[in-house]
Amino acid sequence: MRNCRAPRLRLICFPHAGGSAGFFRSWAALVPDDVELLAVRYPGREDRFAEPPAQRMEELAEPIAEACAKLAGGPLVFFGHSMGASVAFEVAARLSAAPVAAGLEALFVSGRPGPEKVRSRNLADASDEELVEELLAMSGTNAEVFANPELRELFLPLIRADYRLIDAYKVTLPPPTLAVPVVAYYGDQDEHVDEDEVNAWSAVTRSSFATRSFPGGHFYLEQHAAPLVADLFARVGTNGPRPDQD
Repeated sequence: MRNCRAPRLRLICFPHAGGSAGFFRSWAALVPDDVELLAVRYPGREDRFAEPPAQRMEELAEPIAEACAKLAGGPLVFFGHSMGASVAFEVAARLSAAPVAAGLEALFVSGRPGPEKVRSRNLADASDEELVEELLAMSGTNAEVFANPELRELFLPLIRADYRLIDAYKVTLPPPTLAVPVVAYYGDQDEHVDEDEVNAWSAVTRSSFATRSFPGGHFYLEQHAAPLVADLFARVGTNGPRPDQD
């Protein structure tokens, strides 16, 4: 999404359920010049549209971990929002367990309870009307998509598949799994995650942990992308991660 010839750092972003790599396109103008911005393309969307969506977390996390392990020329930092937070954690856990370290420096998660607090919402089996109502209420989906019958028919099965995956998701590696700093972000009006659930992310790391809230709901980052990205890089800094920043 934003290439860099000799990156000091690579920021890899993991989209939410039903989301695509393009969700993070606007971040290209916000990251420092010496940082390479990458975003994960899940199967079933964008240039992988012909592929069936993943049925299990392992189908997502394992190939992504393999791809990340092959990256060279700078440390990695992960940012995942909502479902993407769980995917980023699972990828980070696999990299941490690998015989050769892949250079992960920090994990930033957003809008998602810690693994021990995740609760099933059974949205995969909701009616079309209920599912659309839920998606529009979270403000993470363009309303025009569901006003168009053809686009609605195209995207709802994909979104259902993602919800089915996260409803079935269980932590596969016992915490504390990671040895890198973890920072958890959330919207202070998010009905799907509260402060206690956000703090549960502290259990996944043996390193430092911090949280920060922003005004807004589940998709607070749409309105606060600039301060969010600025906070992320203030914590990473130029001499390594500092996620314990207030």
